[in-house]
Amino acid sequence: MRIISGAFKGRKFTPPTNITARPTTDFAKESLFNVLNNRFEWESISALDLFAGTGSISYELVSRGVPNVTAVEMSERHLTFIHHVIQELNMKSALYPVRMDVFRYVKSARHAQFDIIFADPPYAMNELPALPDLIFQNNILKEGGLFILEHSRKNHFESHPNFMEERSYGNVHFSFFEKKD
Repeated sequence: MRIISGAFKGRKFTPPTNITARPTTDFAKESLFNVLNNRFEWESISALDLFAGTGSISYELVSRGVPNVTAVEMSERHLTFIHHVIQELNMKSALYPVRMDVFRYVKSARHAQFDIIFADPPYAMNELPALPDLIFQNNILKEGGLFILEHSRKNHFESHPNFMEERSYGNVHFSFFEKKD
C-alpha cells in the first residue's frame, strides 16, 4: 500500500497480516484521485472515509492537503494500524479515526457535513445497496460534494436519483453521487 501523491508521496506501508480489509488498489486509487483533482481544492474541504479499513484513502486525502478527514472503522485491529500510521506521519491534526459502526455513525452525524464521502464496504455486505439512501436521507453531504461508493460489478446504481456516473478500474467500480435539488 502506498500514498500516490502529495506531501507523503511514495510512502509505503505494509498492513499487518491480521488485517482483513481489502485496500483499494493503487491503480484504482490513482484513477479516482485524478478525477477528484479536477473538482476539489484540497485545502478547503472536509472528507469522510467510511469503512476505512487500512486508512489508505484517508492518508491520500491528508497527503494532498485535506485538513479534516474523519475515518470510520469498526475493527479495533484496523484502527490500531490507522493510529500507527497517523503517529508515523504526524497526521494527528488532520485525520480523526472513529471506532463505530458506519450505519450508526451516519445516522448520528446529522450535524456534520462533508465535501467528499468515500465508502468502501465489504463487497458482499447485504446493506451495501442501501448506502446511497442512508447518506442522502441523513443530509451529511455538502452542496456541491460527492459521495463515492466502491463496489463490485454486481452492483448497479444507475437508477438512484442522486447517481452521476460509474467508473471501473479492473475489478474495482466507483459509483459517484451528488446532491440534487
